[in-house]
Amino acid sequence: MNGNVISNSVIKRLPRYYRFLGDLKTLGFTRISSRELSERMGLTASQIRQDLNCFGGFGQQGYGYNIEILQTEIAKILGIDRPKNTILIGMGNLGRAVTMHINFESKGFRLTGLFDSKESLVGQVVKNLPIRNTSTLDEFCRENRPEAAILCIPKEAAKDIAEQLVKLGVKGFWNFSHYDLALQYPDIKVENMHFGDSLMTLSYRLNND
Repeated sequence: MNGNVISNSVIKRLPRYYRFLGDLKTLGFTRISSRELSERMGLTASQIRQDLNCFGGFGQQGYGYNIEILQTEIAKILGIDRPKNTILIGMGNLGRAVTMHINFESKGFRLTGLFDSKESLVGQVVKNLPIRNTSTLDEFCRENRPEAAILCIPKEAAKDIAEQLVKLGVKGFWNFSHYDLALQYPDIKVENMHFGDSLMTLSYRLNND
């Protein structure tokens, strides 16, 4: 990777490249040109070349890209090759669905702990992990040193939990709570997930088609 600052728009396209390359491998492809890839992804060939050149290129003139090698390189760039210990707070409907239906290891994360404050949920096992009481967070984090946390809790609970986790060494959040952690902790890596924002964006696009 070169020493230039990589834009967020490029970074956000990397998982899409990774996913499309995986689909091509499943279909039996071994190599592809930037033009062919652009047609499948709805991007321009020059955009693809510019994006990949941010990290060294990986293509060969007259040959294109070796799909296996390119996907492996993108996995290294994204950190998928080094799964990060992760905990999830809030095992209501959303937290349970996230736990059950996302393959964390294939995305660069290893789910190691589930937590909720409801006694009725504590002790239940979901995806081979017991739900622990949030009162045990300090002890668990000191022993297991999670790098990331997934917040599936109400907005009003997020501030205190996030502050506690940051003090315990958590460096990144996948945040479904609607509390804007990026403003509260500018040095912590945060992906704020707002389903309502996404739905309103779709509404705008339908209204302005």
